[in-house]
Amino acid sequence: MRQIAIYGKGGIGKSTTTQNLTAALAEMGKKVMVVGCDPKADSTRLLLGGLAQKAVLDVLREEGEMIDLEDIMKVGFSGIRCVESGGPEPGVGCAGRGIITSISMLENLDAYDENLDYVFYDVLGDVVCGGFAMPIREGKAKEIYIVASGEMMAMYAANNICKGVKKYANTGGVRLGGIICNSRKVDNEEAMLKAFAEKLGSQLIQFVPRDNMVQRAEIHKKTVIQYDPSQPQADVYRSLAMNIDGNEMFVIPEPMHTDELEKLLMEYGLLD
Repeated sequence: MRQIAIYGKGGIGKSTTTQNLTAALAEMGKKVMVVGCDPKADSTRLLLGGLAQKAVLDVLREEGEMIDLEDIMKVGFSGIRCVESGGPEPGVGCAGRGIITSISMLENLDAYDENLDYVFYDVLGDVVCGGFAMPIREGKAKEIYIVASGEMMAMYAANNICKGVKKYANTGGVRLGGIICNSRKVDNEEAMLKAFAEKLGSQLIQFVPRDNMVQRAEIHKKTVIQYDPSQPQADVYRSLAMNIDGNEMFVIPEPMHTDELEKLLMEYGLLD
């Protein structure tokens, strides 16, 4: 069983990418579980056809700790198991605690059974401290993929996440599997992200072009593969799934210094 965490700047499209990726893996016959690690609890919405799934923390608040696995896990598209960690009441407590609580609860309820091929953690924003670092800090997720774009702040965030991966590489055994470019149609975007990944010692594992089909599928509360499997964008996510399934390049990244990163951005015309 491979446990993978997806990180990236807030709003970069982690949840959309994760859900389309896991739909493609499930289409390949893989047994997959997705654990949403965002207090918004929207990491599995498309896989469940828009169902607002009850989060683990909500169930615990309402029903106490005597709960069954089916109380916190729903089965979505092609048998994908879906869990949302949720968060505390607004303004109260640390949202990262939801991840710690959820993973512990799933372990206690034997959710990580031998039939699973993949567990994906869709982690909030670019936070790699506190509870949000738990999947990599405690060795729950051995592989990290970072969703980025050619936008300056997305690359800054990706570089910062690599600092967190490097920090926990020896204690948690985590490794960077690659960068996923979720395109924002920035000039020279694919070439720039390839160069960025190489500077980190890693790879650009997939370039995902911007396509309105993704938004159209989301409006219908589906992934692209569910909505129209014949679309070219569906093949992009299939390619991403195959690349991750066959990936053998896992590294301890070497984050760039800020001036080095800015030089790269200037080289590709992002900064004047």
